[in-house]
Amino acid sequence: MRIRSTRIDPFEPISSVCTYDPDAESDPKAVGVDPVDLHRVWVAMQDLYKTGVQPAMSLCIRRKGQTIFDRAIGHSHGNGPNEHGVSKVLATPQTPFCIFSASKAVTAMVIHLLDDRGLLHIDDRVADYIPEFAAHGKGWVTLRHVLIHRAGIPNLAGHTDAELLTRPDEIVALLCDATPTNRAGRRVAYHAITGGFILAEVVRRVTGKDVRQVLDELILAPLGFEWMNYGAPGRHEQVATNYYTGRRPPWLVRRFARNALGVDFHRVPEISNDVRWHNAIVPSGNITATANELSRFYQLLLNDGELDGVRIFEGRTIRRARNETSFLELDVTLGVPLRYGLGFMLGERFVGPFGWNTPRAFGHVGFINCFGWADPERDIAVGFLTSGKPAFGRHLLPLIRILNGISGAINKV
Repeated sequence: MRIRSTRIDPFEPISSVCTYDPDAESDPKAVGVDPVDLHRVWVAMQDLYKTGVQPAMSLCIRRKGQTIFDRAIGHSHGNGPNEHGVSKVLATPQTPFCIFSASKAVTAMVIHLLDDRGLLHIDDRVADYIPEFAAHGKGWVTLRHVLIHRAGIPNLAGHTDAELLTRPDEIVALLCDATPTNRAGRRVAYHAITGGFILAEVVRRVTGKDVRQVLDELILAPLGFEWMNYGAPGRHEQVATNYYTGRRPPWLVRRFARNALGVDFHRVPEISNDVRWHNAIVPSGNITATANELSRFYQLLLNDGELDGVRIFEGRTIRRARNETSFLELDVTLGVPLRYGLGFMLGERFVGPFGWNTPRAFGHVGFINCFGWADPERDIAVGFLTSGKPAFGRHLLPLIRILNGISGAINKV
C-alpha cells in the first residue's frame, strides 16, 4: 500500500531541519529533570520526522513553570506529499498550527469562566439560553451534558457539506431542529463538531459577543497571547500547512471521520488549509496556536488559574473542569473507552492519550496527533503539534516513544 510521505533529502543532515534557541530553554536539572532523558524525547522526534509522515512538528514542555524544551523540526510549508513548486519554509517554535479538537478544552474553559463570573451555570439547560433548542425532547439537555459528550447530538446527521462549518447560524438551526440519538446523560458519544457550536452560541447570547472576542478579552489579551484563538483571520499564510500522510486509514477510522466530522478522513487536512476555515469560528476545531502558547495555556490551568501574576480562573473552577465524569466508558462515536472531564480528556495509568502512567493528566487530543495537556503529578504543561495527518503506519512507534518519553523523563513530584 502506497505511503504518502514528505520529500526528505537522504543527504540532508537532520540538524538542518531542527530549530530551537538554547537560551529560551531553562536548565532541566534545575527542575529535577535529567537532560539525557529529555534528549531521548528529542531523538524520538527526529525519528518520527524520518518516517516521512510529519512535515513539521513543534514540542514545548514546561516543568514547574520553567520552559525546559521548546523545539521544532521540519518545514511548515512546501514539503508535503506530491507538493511541487512551493518553496520550503523551515518550521520554528514560533510556527502556529491548527490544533483541531484540542480546541475543545479552550472553548470549555470559556464556559467555565463565564460560570465563574455568574453569567451562566454549567447545570443550566441549553434551552434556557437558546429556547428553540428544546425541540424534539432536547429541553433537558444541560451545558454539562454538552461538555461531557452526553447531549445526544454527536453529529450533523445527513449533512456533509464542508462549507457548512463556516456558517454557524445554519449549524445551530440544524442542531436545534435535530432529534437526539438518545436521552441526555445516558451514554458517551464524542461530539466532534456539534457541541462547540452550541457552546459558542450560548456564549454569544449571554455576552452579546462572539466566542472569539470573549476568549481574547477574558483570557488571551490579559496574558499577552499572540495566537491561541479561533482561526487566523488575515494571517493564514503563517499557519503550518496540514497534509494527509501515511497509509490509507482502515475502514473504522474512515467511518469515524464520516460519522463524526461529516467528511472523508483525507478531506480534513485539505479543509483546514482553506482560507475560509481560517476566517471562520469552529469552536470545536480551529484554534490556531504555537506549541509554546498551548503549553502556556495549560500552565495557567496547572497554576489553578493564575499566570504571571494575572488571575483568570478561580482554582475551584479548574478542579471542577478536570473532575472525572466517565471512567473508561465506551465512547459510541469513537468506539474506544475513554476518561472524560468537563471539557477535557483524562490520562490513564497504562495506555492513555498523554503517555504511560498519567492518571492525573488532563488535556485534549486534536485530529490524530496534536496534543495539549497538564499533569499535576509531574508539574508539567505540554504542547505537541504536528502538520502530518496519518492514521496508521510506521510513525506510531516513535510517536508513542515521544509521549511515553515525556512521562518517563519527568518524575512525579
